[in-house]
Amino acid sequence: MSDADRLDHALAAGLPWPEGPVLCLRPRPEPGWSEHRDRLRCLQSFRPDHDTLGRLGLTRFEALEPAEAALVCLTRARAENLGNIARAWDVLPDGASLIVTGAKTDGIDSVLKQVRKVMPVAEVVAKAHGKLFWTLKDPASPPPPDWAADAALRQNADGFHTAPGMFSPDRVDPGSELLAARFGPEIAGRVADLGAGWGWLSAQLLEAAPEVTEVALYEAEGLALDAAQRNVTDARARFHWADVTALPGDSFDWVITNPPFHSGRAAEPGLGQAFIAAAARVLAPSGNALIVANRQLPYEAALNAAFRDWEELPGSGVYKLFRARRPKS
Repeated sequence: MSDADRLDHALAAGLPWPEGPVLCLRPRPEPGWSEHRDRLRCLQSFRPDHDTLGRLGLTRFEALEPAEAALVCLTRARAENLGNIARAWDVLPDGASLIVTGAKTDGIDSVLKQVRKVMPVAEVVAKAHGKLFWTLKDPASPPPPDWAADAALRQNADGFHTAPGMFSPDRVDPGSELLAARFGPEIAGRVADLGAGWGWLSAQLLEAAPEVTEVALYEAEGLALDAAQRNVTDARARFHWADVTALPGDSFDWVITNPPFHSGRAAEPGLGQAFIAAAARVLAPSGNALIVANRQLPYEAALNAAFRDWEELPGSGVYKLFRARRPKS
């Protein structure tokens, strides 16, 4: 059952639902939301989902707005979820409904337990491997200050600003380290960093390659891009909130990328393969791409389809590294 289905079930069970706007944090695209498009005001920082919600006819915002109720849809990051509850609480009037929905795999039971410690929960609706619960905002029972603080940007072990829910927030991942070890003066001109995350690769490149004239950081997660703007202060950096898999053609001299391969719990090689196709699409005819990937991911066919020439460079037991040249697109 989806979050939209749980909402409909809860409304039938008596969930208070205002006539005015309802802030909806982190909704996944679901056709069921369309029934509530006159009320829902969606805040989704993941660009592909943001775009799909727009195609469903939903009103979208890129910053918090006051509302008469709030619906928080859980992600897989516990600290982010509690932080979103605190953010929603802050913009609601007293007595407004604060609603939380999620699957068991999103940690709904843990979040419910934490909320019950600090504020009264009016009702819980359990349905098909998930739950929805709500509370009414009482100024005498606010969220603890650490909920918002723990979800905010802070420096990690490498001195970079990150936050829960981002890829490898505590320290740079070994795959990116392997890729960055290949950076040097050979890389010059315009560079695209596809799936730039919180900006570590671009920061390393700008230090290692003085002949680079521009690094365009393309990142789908807006929160990670905000962090990248804190972390990469070189004037040659440009920041783009974008779905990499939908990028149009361009004429970059180089691409660097450590493609994501998860959108849920299971590996999705198709996502990385789409990044390889995007790399070919945005490169100039003589352009080069440096790509790192987990060794078990089947990217070789995608490289054959997208490039006229590619080779595997020395990697590690866990990661493989490719250099691809002369895109076909």
